[in-house]
Amino acid sequence: MTDFIEVPRGLAGVIVTETEVGDVRGEEGFYHYRQYSAIELIQKRDFEDVWHLMLKGELPTVAQREAFIAEVTPLRHLPKAVADLLPSLTVSVPMEGLRTALSFAAALRGMKPVLDIDEETRLADAVYASAIVPTILTSLHRLRQGLEPIAPRDDLAYAANYLYMLTGEEPKPEHARAIEAYLMSTIDHGFNASTFTARVIASTGADMGAALVGAIGALSGPLHGGAPSRALDALDAIGTPENIDSWVRGKIEGGERLMGFGHAVYKTDDPRSLMLRDVATSLGGHRVEFAKQVEKRVVEILAELKPGRNLYTNVEFFAGVVMEDCGVPRDMFTPTFAASRVIGWAANVLEQARDSKIIRPRAKYVGEVPPVPVPPIAE
Repeated sequence: MTDFIEVPRGLAGVIVTETEVGDVRGEEGFYHYRQYSAIELIQKRDFEDVWHLMLKGELPTVAQREAFIAEVTPLRHLPKAVADLLPSLTVSVPMEGLRTALSFAAALRGMKPVLDIDEETRLADAVYASAIVPTILTSLHRLRQGLEPIAPRDDLAYAANYLYMLTGEEPKPEHARAIEAYLMSTIDHGFNASTFTARVIASTGADMGAALVGAIGALSGPLHGGAPSRALDALDAIGTPENIDSWVRGKIEGGERLMGFGHAVYKTDDPRSLMLRDVATSLGGHRVEFAKQVEKRVVEILAELKPGRNLYTNVEFFAGVVMEDCGVPRDMFTPTFAASRVIGWAANVLEQARDSKIIRPRAKYVGEVPPVPVPPIAE
């Protein structure tokens, strides 16, 4: 019998595979996409460059970028059958609708198990899925509002096109750039719950669509992708600067979770939060100044009440401020996260499929000692 290996709950800190997609170095407050700092990529490149890097393994030249944009632009348009399905999916929130719509789109495309197809076909499936997700999400949102979906514009870049399809108006350049920075910052982030889910499904040899739909299900949980709106809800609940201390103390002393603070990996400032704080500051407005006041007091009060706890803002805290300022409604915060993270999931599925071994851990049984005799049916 194989010996059991005891591991921490939630597999915290357990290495389950090797990857070239990227990693998070939590003690340093650093994360990277392949060999490049994610923050430096945000500062020096555009979204399409990083999309190319994640799926094709290298930053593109000018010619490669143009070819990639020409490849993905027509894929952003929904097939008629998918578009016709969307009105029936508006009974649920966009993340739930996305699961069904993407599954149908994958079936309509004829995606085959990654085990049975070559690398070129798997890559084509990955590009297609990551191109179509933003259009599905924005269409579902507009339909839920009683509005007609807006087709993508071929002349707009990824982030600007996303805001255009969402709001119906061409965004201001500073808003397009702010959302691009957010989207670029969330493309990938180590072996989080949704990425691991995608890898597990891919390890069975299932198709690209199945792996991505599973990841969407994991992301829909409020402990994974739902914090930006909850962080803004907290700012609303506090209301004014004079209420900050009493509200924060009440939450900490009551042992409640502070949404937008703390991270499972980072033991220092989350670099995404620092970047988005700068983005929010550049956009201006009373909300960002209030958010910075709350951030400062939370850290100070935690140091007083929980010395050594070292809890800092994570990506969700200022992400909510940035997205709200750019016209993204709160119920689209997690879907917007998914619009970029689908690329990281797809990159991980591609990597898993190249050298796959089915992920099959064990569970330790702790119930009543078997075998217990089966009793007759009670009268």
